Amino acid sequence: MKTTQIPFQKTGFFSKMMHHYLEKNENIKPFYNNFPDIFGFHNQIEEKQKSYNLQTRLTLVDALQKQYASFKISGNTSENIELLKQQNTYTISTGHQLNLFTGPLYFLYKIISTINLCEELAEKFSDQNFVPMYWMASEDHDFDEINYFNFGGKKVTWNRKDGGAVGRFSTDGLEDVFEVFSNHLGNSKNAKYLKNLFSEGYLKHNNLSDATRFIANELFKEYGLVIIDGDDTKLKQLFNPFVKEELQNNTSFKEVSETILELERNYKIQVNPREINLFYLGNEFRERIVFEDDVYKVNNTDIIFSRAEILAEVDKNPTAFSPNVIMRPLYQEVILPNLCYIGGGGEMAYWFELKTYFEKVKIPFPILLLRNSVQVVSEKQSKKLEKLNISFEEMFLNQHDLLSKKVRENSEIKIEFTEKIQFLINQFSELKEIAEKTDVSFLNAVNAQERKQVKGLENLEKRLWKAEKRRQKDLVNRITALQNELLPNQSLEERQRNFSEYYLEYGSSFLKAMKGALISLQLEFTIIEL
Repeated sequence: MKTTQIPFQKTGFFSKMMHHYLEKNENIKPFYNNFPDIFGFHNQIEEKQKSYNLQTRLTLVDALQKQYASFKISGNTSENIELLKQQNTYTISTGHQLNLFTGPLYFLYKIISTINLCEELAEKFSDQNFVPMYWMASEDHDFDEINYFNFGGKKVTWNRKDGGAVGRFSTDGLEDVFEVFSNHLGNSKNAKYLKNLFSEGYLKHNNLSDATRFIANELFKEYGLVIIDGDDTKLKQLFNPFVKEELQNNTSFKEVSETILELERNYKIQVNPREINLFYLGNEFRERIVFEDDVYKVNNTDIIFSRAEILAEVDKNPTAFSPNVIMRPLYQEVILPNLCYIGGGGEMAYWFELKTYFEKVKIPFPILLLRNSVQVVSEKQSKKLEKLNISFEEMFLNQHDLLSKKVRENSEIKIEFTEKIQFLINQFSELKEIAEKTDVSFLNAVNAQERKQVKGLENLEKRLWKAEKRRQKDLVNRITALQNELLPNQSLEERQRNFSEYYLEYGSSFLKAMKGALISLQLEFTIIEL
């Protein structure tokens, strides 16, 4: 196995906002607290130490023990849950939807980033304990985003009626999905493991939260991963004061809206707040709470509360109040002794909107760390790249640009149209000087002729290289096929493929290779040659 790092900026798949964050650009600095380096973690530990109390710790541990009660828990995970009682123990967290069979590859990279960071910090801060935490997005209701995974270029899909929090969904009907998936796998040792993991997870657990916990636990139990479900009465009770604040004062809307005014000067806004950033959660629905005509209404239902009634409902039925994308990060930071959230670029973009909101409600804003991002390259693919003289950085070029570059490099035609066009522009520059001494109509005629001739040369250049691409058809086809293998749908493979494709080929050594190769605080894109 060989590992190579390249800057995230060189892949073309990360936003200006992420580039600026990694570069500590002045424009993004107002929107985060501590940067993900050792100095930043030292400061973060001090901040969290002051704000997170023992009673919250004990409630968290009690809730986790109840959530794991019916699961076979590893010694490492059990030990980590116990460690959370101690006031020198902190979490490093990541979160993800309950995608079918873990969904895209980057789910694994998120968790590996989290586990590895805990190990890296334990070496630097020997007096503290660090627990890797996976937050299951069990209250999400976007079923269409999680009801499938890709395997071998095909979608394996779970079709069922949508409605309510996905974590509460019954696993009925997944027998059919298992049968379809099994038919793709064959009967190798690794195939049998995958079949068993799927069937034990989905066919022997009653709901999607329990199934997801089982699968994530099986994959990462040796590393002490702790999995938390926020759809929990005791944990929601800890969050009740912030829910009431939101219902009465629209705090998140006011603070985030002000932040967005500043943030949008330089960056694309990921999500906009609503006046109330809470859903009301029932068994079959999850609908927005709105304040209209001096009463609180649950969208698309007949449920109505007065102010006094809804505040009483928060105390009586805390699990009914489900934070949306704006408030969920706060919920997490209220109930966890968390130092750092690890996520992808899209997640971090909405976290950057939240710092002043956290400050307003007096909760420490966590360190934000861009998760490890990986491109796996097989030995065969690596040899092809070398033979085609394609570097790892070139591999990520837009396909049209990559083909144009390689066709030119491989061509016997050595003509620089850029020089010809610049020569033409220089010639017209002299004519313009003369034209300026005459009338406007002559100057306009010169400008028009310049545009026409420059355009003519540009068209000739396009036609030349189009013809050259046809002549080098074999090279073009080989490059196209290889890049399509590496970047399915012209996207990072980690966003397209499921881990099962690699597990089928490499078995458990694939997960071990990923964990051994990745360094959380390196802040670079990783290419792994297997």
